[in-house]
Amino acid sequence: MGTVSKALSLLTLFSRSRDRIGLSEIARLSGMNKATAHRLLSELQTSGFVEQVGSGREYRLGPAFLRLAALREATVPMRDLAFSVVEVLAETTGETAHVSLLHGTTLSTITYAYAHQHGLQVTMEDAEILPLHATSSGHAVLAFSEPAFVDEALAHPLEALTQMTITDPAVLNARLEEVRRTGLAESVGAFEAEVHTHAAPLFDARQACMGAIAVAAPSARMTEDHRRSIRAALLDAAPRLTRLMGGFLPDIAQKDAAE
Repeated sequence: MGTVSKALSLLTLFSRSRDRIGLSEIARLSGMNKATAHRLLSELQTSGFVEQVGSGREYRLGPAFLRLAALREATVPMRDLAFSVVEVLAETTGETAHVSLLHGTTLSTITYAYAHQHGLQVTMEDAEILPLHATSSGHAVLAFSEPAFVDEALAHPLEALTQMTITDPAVLNARLEEVRRTGLAESVGAFEAEVHTHAAPLFDARQACMGAIAVAAPSARMTEDHRRSIRAALLDAAPRLTRLMGGFLPDIAQKDAAE
């Protein structure tokens, strides 16, 4: 391993649960001796990638990452990142894939991709608004949001968009328990008749749920094998997109992804 690779490997030791690390601990975690670890950290500190804080002179990530993060967002916007994932997801599943982000108590679609395997596919509109109570994306968000937000979102009368739309908050809350357990939401004909959707939550840097990634298919095409393949693809895509967008999975979602 070269010097640059060794230095970069030290940065991977930091996490939300371990945001400050002393020199001895860094040496232990990295398997390097203290002299080597100190030399590499000094070089990283000179460039602003780490800084020392507190009376124990522990290390934490430095301000250089703020500049790089801002530059990445300017050059590779969130929509482009999302599209890079949904494009693959659509091709993998053979169905329409899309990403929506939370705005108030609704979801706004930021990007979508169509598959090419079938002539019949679920179509989307640019910036389409998705209600939380009537979509799998909405259920995924509600299941991993704070209780106060869920109460606010379900406080007003819930509109029945189809015969399958859940309009009883108690019934919907019971459904959310299953979403939390599996890490996936599923909806059949609740937003659009004859459309079967699955969705998984996306999280921001504070581990708060900020939206969802979903796959929508005609109900007539949804066999049990197809359902399993879509769910597996989403459980792979959602954590990947969360990380690409600078987010972190909460403990419960990490467990679901691992399972």
